[in-house]
Amino acid sequence: MPANESLEATASIARDLIRFDTSNYGDGRSEGETDAAEYVEAHLRRMGLEPALFDAAPGRTSVVARVEGRDRSKPALVLHGHLDVVPADAASWSVDPFAGEVRDGMLWGRGAVDMKNMDAMMIGALDDILGSGRRPERDLVIAFFADEENGGIFGAHWLVDNHPHLFAGATEAISEVGGYSTMIGDQRAYLLQTGEKALVWVRLVARGPAAHGSRLIRDNAVTRLAEAVAVLGRRDWPIRLTDTTSQLLGEVARILGASPQSLGPDELALATGSASGFIQATLRTTTNPTRLSAGYKHNVIPDRAEATIDIRTLPGEEDAVLDEVRRLVGDDIEIQVTHRDVGLENPFSGDLVDAVKATIERHDPGAPVLPYLLSGGTDNKALSKLGIAGYGFAPLRLPADLDFPAMFHGVDERVPLDALVFGRRVLNDLLLSY
Repeated sequence: MPANESLEATASIARDLIRFDTSNYGDGRSEGETDAAEYVEAHLRRMGLEPALFDAAPGRTSVVARVEGRDRSKPALVLHGHLDVVPADAASWSVDPFAGEVRDGMLWGRGAVDMKNMDAMMIGALDDILGSGRRPERDLVIAFFADEENGGIFGAHWLVDNHPHLFAGATEAISEVGGYSTMIGDQRAYLLQTGEKALVWVRLVARGPAAHGSRLIRDNAVTRLAEAVAVLGRRDWPIRLTDTTSQLLGEVARILGASPQSLGPDELALATGSASGFIQATLRTTTNPTRLSAGYKHNVIPDRAEATIDIRTLPGEEDAVLDEVRRLVGDDIEIQVTHRDVGLENPFSGDLVDAVKATIERHDPGAPVLPYLLSGGTDNKALSKLGIAGYGFAPLRLPADLDFPAMFHGVDERVPLDALVFGRRVLNDLLLSY
């Protein structure tokens, strides 16, 4: 973009947020969210709100503000995003991941997809409402959390446990990883995230004798670990359809004019276009190895080897899956659960869902809204401890050829500038009408 051409406000905010390196490496190691949180706080104060900053640990800052609605008899709605991002290896990117570069009609950078785009749309929609002297239909709790990429330990979970009063009166929440468009055949549709898989992060530990690398060692810790990792990484878990995925696949079949029985779950999931990257994983448990650690020198056999496994189960299956994991890896491998969080499944019905459908119809007539279960997780897990039902609705109308889900935690994250404008307008409309 030429230097003398200004960005639309939503894209400008998203670009500014991308330029704050808020990389979260996990296990409490992070670049921190404080600078980004103070930037957001300044925007909210300019709107006349009174946001508060909360530090769960040094540098791990969240921002929360309450907005008074027109009808205070209605339950409050939580509108939340997160300020942290996963790390980015600049050598693998086409652009500097923290420069917020605009190219080819898109904003590029770490967080452009997950989820500084939604953070910017939230700020923009709220600014439109309050700046015009209006109020949202009901009270809003606006939250920008730290540490979502590490399960919310220093963010949403910490706030829910230590400051639950911030969310008083709220019964529902809206956040990320839903609301984006995908193509099903020739039909554009929007996916409303109504639930998410459970999260179980484990560490596998294998032990054996330390020895010289030239010796014959049959109980090598690295070999034991490698065998366990391969078993879990290649495990083909059985398909089980939840209420949400049954509804989704039924609607996909209807749109395609096909029979669910004739195509089968995997084929129907693949028919959801770019969204299939998420949806196929919601048909079954997944056990993905993510890190390996062992040894300190080429010619020394280590006495310990470790691997981390990201386990995502369908809601309610956590214990059964852990039991099966223990059986698969055997008694010689120690399993340490490092983090665990619940799965969620909310109904694809009710006033909020109806309002989302009506809002999309006003902005993209004829495009249906379909439910789906997220293969990952969000801060809605933490809010569920307060009885708050969380949905994913970060509305984006996307080009048919853009593989949006592939960019979550991927390389060259980017979002179309016009999709940001669309999302801001849709959120504005929803907050005024619901």
